Amino acid sequence: MKPAPFSYVRPATAEEAVAELAAAARAGREARVLAGGQSLIPLLNQRLVRPDLLVDLGRVPGLSGVRADASGVRIGALTPHAAVERSTDRVLHRDLPVLPEAAALIGQLPVRVRGTVGGSLAHADPCAEWCLLAVLLDAELTLLGPGGTRVVGASAFLRGRHRTALRPGEILTGLRFPAAEPAAALVEYGVQPGRLPEAAAAAALTLCADGRIAAARIA
Repeated sequence: MKPAPFSYVRPATAEEAVAELAAAARAGREARVLAGGQSLIPLLNQRLVRPDLLVDLGRVPGLSGVRADASGVRIGALTPHAAVERSTDRVLHRDLPVLPEAAALIGQLPVRVRGTVGGSLAHADPCAEWCLLAVLLDAELTLLGPGGTRVVGASAFLRGRHRTALRPGEILTGLRFPAAEPAAALVEYGVQPGRLPEAAAAAALTLCADGRIAAARIA
């Protein structure tokens, strides 16, 4: 099948994207954001979603990149999974090696090259690795909308299967994983390699100086 007819815009800035989405919401039109397209395009082709407008973020600058410092790891919403997987940032690999390790588990290579971290979170599939880790590690998500910027914790952002706290006209611009104290790991099981896992679990442990477990979390 092919998508149902829709209008298409490719804004040059994040503010233009927000304006397009807000205008569509005021007009009662359904708008969808296109990032890497690895989740949205199949849904369009199967006509499981039929938006009136597609807002392509592909040309918006400043929404990609991985930066790690003493305050944590910041990832732009348009950062491809492969960019996290292949990052050589020493602070990232020292403090949160689970992030590049988890990125390597996502789909096949073409999916990791095109798919984005922000797109995965906004799609909010419970099987997605980024959703799991964002909740486990208390990530903070930055949202830009008509009223400006706001920051929402991952547990509050992800409200259920394909349900998020994004308001009409808002886009996800990035997220931050706080500086890590716990050691974390993610494992998953799938019947077919490259597909979403049938089951996945992530755990984080905070250890005392003497090696005892001070805190433990699982998602």
